[in-house]
Amino acid sequence: MVIGLMGSGKTTAGRLIGEALDLPFSDSDPFLVARYGGTAAQIAGRVGADELHRYEAEHVLHELAGEPKVIAAAASTIEDPKVREALRDAFVVWVDAADEVLAQRMRSSDHRPDFDPAAMRARREPYFREVADLVCDVGDLRPEQVRDATLREMGLPAGDQD
Repeated sequence: MVIGLMGSGKTTAGRLIGEALDLPFSDSDPFLVARYGGTAAQIAGRVGADELHRYEAEHVLHELAGEPKVIAAAASTIEDPKVREALRDAFVVWVDAADEVLAQRMRSSDHRPDFDPAAMRARREPYFREVADLVCDVGDLRPEQVRDATLREMGLPAGDQD
């Protein structure tokens, strides 16, 4: 499981980790489009943020109940106690960066709702800390380095070639 605030690179790191582990990859963004017909921003605009967050939690709980895979979870999911409980049996990588880095990355994205990294961090950081097995500063680490750090933490050989 890869968690983090918007703009932290969950999708990129998650795909690389999935490839390295030879596991399928599941991301909340395509799940929302396929199941609910829109991006996170579109869904939030239609039904509100609370309903969007329920849909995002549904994604994580659905995927955790299935076959093993690497999941990139929307940041909101960490606020759901059922999700945090389900994550007790998962290996969780928290990809994080300074608020300024995340805000800069989000300026180029139009598929997500309005984003204030400091406000989201204040709400969610305690939960990220609670569930994370590994924390990677993606302000300093490239996605390949996140993959390799994850493999090492899991006791597996890391590529360390990128």
